[in-house]
Amino acid sequence: MAEIIQRDGTWAFDGESVRIVPGHDKGVNLARQSLGELAVPLEALAGISYEPGRKSGRLRLRLRDGSDPLLQATGGKLPDAANPYQLTVQQDRSGVAEYFVDEVRNALLLEQVPGGPCDRYLLPGPSVPLSASAGDGTASFDGERIHLEWNWKTEESKRSSGARSFPVADVHAVEWLPAAGLEDGYLRFVMGRHAAKIPPKYDPYAIELYGFRKDMLMTLVAAAVTARMPHPAAPPEPAATALPSGEGERAGGTEDHDALLRRLRELGELRQSGVLTEEEFTAAKQAVLRRF
Repeated sequence: MAEIIQRDGTWAFDGESVRIVPGHDKGVNLARQSLGELAVPLEALAGISYEPGRKSGRLRLRLRDGSDPLLQATGGKLPDAANPYQLTVQQDRSGVAEYFVDEVRNALLLEQVPGGPCDRYLLPGPSVPLSASAGDGTASFDGERIHLEWNWKTEESKRSSGARSFPVADVHAVEWLPAAGLEDGYLRFVMGRHAAKIPPKYDPYAIELYGFRKDMLMTLVAAAVTARMPHPAAPPEPAATALPSGEGERAGGTEDHDALLRRLRELGELRQSGVLTEEEFTAAKQAVLRRF
């Protein structure tokens, strides 16, 4: 068991996961506090490092690509202050930080955790329901439907179109861009593979994030929706192949045993009803059995 407690938060490692509890100091980013406690499984980690500094150092967890919906939704643009996988370490605790790093690295080597990308999310994403207000609107998500409502700052044509409510199943992609300097950002829900993109100011499926407000709570909405969408690297589901009715035909070179059992039951019913003679039933049954 390794543990390090700082004003920025507390990290603990039990050999299977790194438990991250955000601090309650006023300097801790609101998004990190709202995200709450995280348990990062060892299999989601690609590495860990400690970077010493003159006054304080920093612990960093590096997650495998595609393991975390928060990092997936923010696309590498998450500011350090809002990143839950970093911990500011006071200089007098640098030895504890280095010990923490050694413990996690040894476990990664012992368990032979691969460092490559994932084809499924290993973290669940933010808890729902949740809601965030910023820029020109409010975005809410209950785990199934996204709700967008507008405020007095919303552009008139967008506000007059009314609030939006739609299921996560209709969302093709989630796009988040942070505000930078005086440049506005946005949270956009792309509806359909070939949906036309218009400026967020006019897009009824986007929240415009104003540049003078560095509000990170919209990242939690983006991550929660992303966590409930198909993983972008997930292997495609095999297409269902129906068995042909002909006895000697094959379905894609492999047989569905449940379908063959159903076929045997159908043959039995046909024999009982007199449609098939005993000889016909026996010959058909043998043909089906050969396909198991």
